[in-house]
Amino acid sequence: MPLTHFDDKGGAHMVDVGDKAVTARVAVAASYIKMKRETFDIITEGRAKKGDVLAVAQLAGIMAAKRTADLIPLCHPLPITKVAVELTPDPDLPGIRIEATVKTTGQTGVEMEALTAASTAALTVYDMAKAVDKGMEIGGVHVVLKDGGKSGRYEAS
Repeated sequence: MPLTHFDDKGGAHMVDVGDKAVTARVAVAASYIKMKRETFDIITEGRAKKGDVLAVAQLAGIMAAKRTADLIPLCHPLPITKVAVELTPDPDLPGIRIEATVKTTGQTGVEMEALTAASTAALTVYDMAKAVDKGMEIGGVHVVLKDGGKSGRYEAS
């Protein structure tokens, strides 16, 4: 299967979705940010000097999903109908697990919006806690679920 963002001469182009059916679409993406135990305690106990780290990261993820087309050159601007970003402290990491869900009714999927939300939420946690832990690690960014459209349902194993 050829990559859809290249024309027959190999040049980049935005895919024409004009002939695609308008369907309900959803995507869920995940990420995590690992940190020192002390950093985890500061965040979960609400002692961060910049404020409520998880609340700010949640809002940043929501905002990022809405701005994905401004960040990823070949993404279509979409009428997003829902964005939910959940940040769950995980003492076993230690760190924060992030899950972003994005929905739309349209002609193309919202995987990139969900990935952008999950990534930006993790980056925001880093930004808010970097003064105490520059060694935090962001990872695991992936699509967990995608549904809708011609290609149907995908679930990560």
